[in-house]
Amino acid sequence: MGKPAKSAKAAASRRATEPAKAPRTVKAPKSVKVPEDESHLALVRRARRINRELADVYPYAHPELDFRNPFELLVATVLSAQTTDLRVNQTTPALFAAYPTPEDMAAAVPEEMEELIRPTGFFRAKTKSLLGLSAALRDDFGGEVPDRLEDLVKLPGVGRKTANVVLGNAYGVPGITVDTHFGRLVRRWKWTDEEDPVKVEAVVADIFPKSEWTMLSHRVIFHGRRICHSRKPACGACPIAPLCPSYGEGETDPEKARKLLKYEMGGRPGQRLSPPPDFPGKPAPALGAA
Repeated sequence: MGKPAKSAKAAASRRATEPAKAPRTVKAPKSVKVPEDESHLALVRRARRINRELADVYPYAHPELDFRNPFELLVATVLSAQTTDLRVNQTTPALFAAYPTPEDMAAAVPEEMEELIRPTGFFRAKTKSLLGLSAALRDDFGGEVPDRLEDLVKLPGVGRKTANVVLGNAYGVPGITVDTHFGRLVRRWKWTDEEDPVKVEAVVADIFPKSEWTMLSHRVIFHGRRICHSRKPACGACPIAPLCPSYGEGETDPEKARKLLKYEMGGRPGQRLSPPPDFPGKPAPALGAA
């Protein structure tokens, strides 16, 4: 009799302790030529193929902010402006220990909150937003984070990007998160030349079915953080290089490109202190850890 199959939980645990597989070596592909008069149908097919490839590379893609409920995700997303998710994740444990509910946070002493969130930068403006949105949740929504975009964007410090993060990851409502990584990559891939995030969101929403919006956002952002960097993309280590019309903007030498890989792709910890069980990298260290 053969050995019993390992459970899904055991498999996930094993993957979590294994380093992520480095992207396969790219053999200097020719840059994909995108016709100036590319039809919408051709664009859709090209974009969806890239999405399928990204799904193979990042089957574990997920929101990189630690959270246990919609309120924590909302606060963490507001704090993530102009800083890394890693720094937010290192800061929020103490913040949520002090103010676990909107009611608690709305009653906070501003100067005390500022000290707690100082590591995230722009702490005075962020404190003002957190106090305002917490008071609004307490007074207008019964202490609950709303699950409609039109309600979320009325909260202080909350725009469409933050609202879509909360809707997609706390409530399962499809949304496209257009952050700096997402905008940069869709322009490199020639899906659009729009700069305005709202217009980018509209263009991409017309390319993909709603069911793909949230996971597409995670995959594109993962790729932007790990491989397709702003200043020096690791083109020579990029698994979708053969599909990229901007191949060659970054380092094309495979060995040099591999040294540019970040987080689990580079064999280093991810951004979350509490990553999901199927994450193949290491948890991030707590604030002040050696």
